[in-house]
Amino acid sequence: MSRSDLKIRPVVADANPTSPISEAYRTLRTNLQYAETDRPLQLLMVTSAGPEEGKSTTIMNLAVTYAQMERRIILVDADLRKPTAHFTFGLSNRTGLSHVLSGQADLKEVIKESRIPGLDVLTSGPVPPNPSELLGSSRMDDLLGKLREQYDMVLIDTPPVLAVTDAQVVASRCDGVLLVVNARTGKRQHAIKAKNALQFVQARIVGIALNQTAHRDAGPYYEYVDRT
Repeated sequence: MSRSDLKIRPVVADANPTSPISEAYRTLRTNLQYAETDRPLQLLMVTSAGPEEGKSTTIMNLAVTYAQMERRIILVDADLRKPTAHFTFGLSNRTGLSHVLSGQADLKEVIKESRIPGLDVLTSGPVPPNPSELLGSSRMDDLLGKLREQYDMVLIDTPPVLAVTDAQVVASRCDGVLLVVNARTGKRQHAIKAKNALQFVQARIVGIALNQTAHRDAGPYYEYVDRT
């Protein structure tokens, strides 16, 4: 299958950069940059408590807004159960993260350029039978170390926290975690449970992005998390 045969899903921060929603993502990016004052935020994981809360949409748009700052960015689709990055950017998913973590390919062989200048994508690759074990392996540590050396910002998409243990495994390896909550469908108790699960593995939660708010110019709303 050629790239021209792949369906590309629009990312609003790229397709309509002057829209209020795009501006909301840029505001989210700025707020995250302020979270770097005490500790660099080079590896950022984005997740949610449950499915359909907008975590993948949020991370795709964040990746674009970071790339628009003329920085070297890579988006890693570590959702090895329900990956979406290859659909969004119209990329082949025949090879990807699962191949690197299982020793079937080198990292340089599977990183793909997106249509966004400065933004590379590491798609998930074929869904493996043991995602949690692969994400918790020494190969994952090696991979993240190499990405730190090659990119200014590494954004990692994972499955929802309460669905499987994958997010907790990855969170402990990142500089920070952004938790996305859907204001319309997300439940407060689920968000609190997800926060507690992340803190259990000593993840650094840098904030919560409240998605689908009722505001006139609805977009992702960011707030700092009280970690005291």
